Amino acid sequence: MQANFWLLADGCSVGGHGRIELLERIRQSGSIRQAAIAMGMSYRAAWGAVQTMEKRLGGPLVNRATGGKGGGGATLSEAGQRLVDAYRSLEAEHARQVTRLNDKLTRLLG
Repeated sequence: MQANFWLLADGCSVGGHGRIELLERIRQSGSIRQAAIAMGMSYRAAWGAVQTMEKRLGGPLVNRATGGKGGGGATLSEAGQRLVDAYRSLEAEHARQVTRLNDKLTRLLG
């Protein structure tokens, strides 16, 4: 058995694995565009995902730099990094609990 989870704010999805991965890739590459390319999505979709998360959480997750001809750059804000860290911590605990559930079901149904 597998299980996934999403973060909700006021009943609206903030994000799950994909959006957190997008934030991590932005942190790694320093670019929303490069993060989008790495994930096989358009820049517009990536930018929209970031804006949706920021709107639902009420603050910036990504700091954008405006540049000249070469474009800008992007870094995670402190809140963005805390969100990624908290999600990954919850994800690890969630995986442990799913493993425990699978073990119990195997013993009960096995």
